[in-house]
Amino acid sequence: MKKKLLSAAVISMMSLGVMAQVRHSTSTTSTEGKEGNLIIKGGLNLANISVTSNGRVDQANALKTFVVGIAYDIPVGEYFSVQPGLLYTGKGAKTQYGKEGNTGFYYKATSNPMYIEVPVNFVGKIPLTQTSSFYLGAGPYAAMGVTGKNKVDSYTLGVHRYSSSDIVYSNDNPTTAQEENYGYGKIKRFDYGLNAVAGLEFTRFTLGANYGYGLVKINSGTDNTANDKGKNRVWSFTLGLKL
Repeated sequence: MKKKLLSAAVISMMSLGVMAQVRHSTSTTSTEGKEGNLIIKGGLNLANISVTSNGRVDQANALKTFVVGIAYDIPVGEYFSVQPGLLYTGKGAKTQYGKEGNTGFYYKATSNPMYIEVPVNFVGKIPLTQTSSFYLGAGPYAAMGVTGKNKVDSYTLGVHRYSSSDIVYSNDNPTTAQEENYGYGKIKRFDYGLNAVAGLEFTRFTLGANYGYGLVKINSGTDNTANDKGKNRVWSFTLGLKL
């Protein structure tokens, strides 16, 4: 499954590049006069990890992080487009006890893996005015962990403790069915899943919301098919500039 989704993402990106070149040299009645737009985007992520077998999350564990990157909007009809992208995006979760600033007792642990992610979203657009539209869509994504930090910040009876360490990924081969180099304290390097997107598009900028539904148990050595516990769940809220 992992091999098929990653391969599909790569093939989709190559196919979309060919489509963009064809559109540049030819036109059709449904897309005549329309050209693709490069969109530079960035914004806030509210990242979490599912904690139950049916995939639910604990909202108190949401971690604020960020996403930046680019997307390319390719019209494929009067009201439809395909949007491949390349993102640097944060995921993970936090655990917190006590109120921040309480030197009597406070504990906060965060895990913030950062990924290079390739989404391919299929989007429908509903015109609102001559210069704006509402869009809604979905599509797959594939991601590779590249960096990140685990941090612990605590106070116990006035004694402050803080630690920070690099996240360790298993050097898994995405073309094989089994995870290689797994071990305690590591997380899987490769993630894949599904996106749902919605937002507003204007002449020069976009406002968007994205929900990323991970299909991979991120803890090293775990079985992805057992249940939906331990998978990435990420809300993203972005502002995009159209070029």
